[in-house]
Amino acid sequence: MELYHLLNRGVDKRQIFLDDQDRARFVHNLYEFNDGVSATNTLRGLPTDSPEAILFDLVGRTSEREQIVDIHGWCMMGNHYHLLVSEIVDNGITKFLMKLNVGYAKYFNERYKRVGTLFQGRTKRILIDNDAHFLHILHYIHLNPLDFLKGSESWRDLEIKNATVAMQYLDQYRWSSYLDYCGKKNFPSVITKELFGDVFRDYKRTITAYLKDIEMSLVKPFLLE
Repeated sequence: MELYHLLNRGVDKRQIFLDDQDRARFVHNLYEFNDGVSATNTLRGLPTDSPEAILFDLVGRTSEREQIVDIHGWCMMGNHYHLLVSEIVDNGITKFLMKLNVGYAKYFNERYKRVGTLFQGRTKRILIDNDAHFLHILHYIHLNPLDFLKGSESWRDLEIKNATVAMQYLDQYRWSSYLDYCGKKNFPSVITKELFGDVFRDYKRTITAYLKDIEMSLVKPFLLE
């Protein structure tokens, strides 16, 4: 199994998630398009659906699908997204990203009455090919929302003023897989936790210690700009 960190952002670094409806739609697409069946309609559902309506059927959803990738972690930011993915079928990542990016771009352009490319280009793929990177990458993805928290914006430079406040912020940020890893059902149907669940038996305790220690220097070469 090969594990990849996937990253894409808006063209010209523009914001691609403007409100909770956009974020809910993207989470819905993470589930809906992880399927071997061709997406005949990438605008499934109405753009005017409320976030609650869009997400309702993801709670405990167990409908059969032919999954093409395992999503081990994810996070949405303002102008980009992070995914941690491995393939189940040949070319699964390519197929999944095509449906995901095209589907979300069509939804976004229709909702905001715009035309043209939404993403800056091909989704960046980074192979997780050593133990240090593997042990770090899930934390890195889940800590991205700290960019929004005053006093924690420099977490990549090993600077966090208050780890407790940072943890409280992460506990309130629902647009990542962090809460599901901490045992709080957020969007459990989207992800597969077994790979990292075997490594981090108590993820909340692990990441709390990680923030307090800020011992990231050994893996700093793997951080993304």
